[in-house]
Amino acid sequence: MDNLFFIEIGMGCDLHGQNITKASVRAVQNAIHHNSMPGLRSVLPGGSLDNMKVRVRLALPCDHELLDIEQVKAVLPYGHVTVELMDGGMLTTSGVVLPDKDDKNDLIYIVNASVEVGY
Repeated sequence: MDNLFFIEIGMGCDLHGQNITKASVRAVQNAIHHNSMPGLRSVLPGGSLDNMKVRVRLALPCDHELLDIEQVKAVLPYGHVTVELMDGGMLTTSGVVLPDKDDKNDLIYIVNASVEVGY
């Protein structure tokens, strides 16, 4: 990305079920759902949101191989989206195992996201 305009930061967790995709989607939603970029079209090539580049960086505590990247990309409605994974995030206890919530153990999965927007 040659021209970086915004970096949005988010955090998401899956309290029960130990689903890394759910935690990642929530982290990206958290990053983007408190922003509006009304002037962005005026600086994008061709004035089109389709020419925007979006780089998502996710810090995952585990289960990298189980992440459904397409579900993460689907959160972002415009642009060319790429997703990079790195070690990070956090595992902590929920203090309880709830089989009816698909818990395999008592862990909460916490994911950090950085969403970079530019072209």
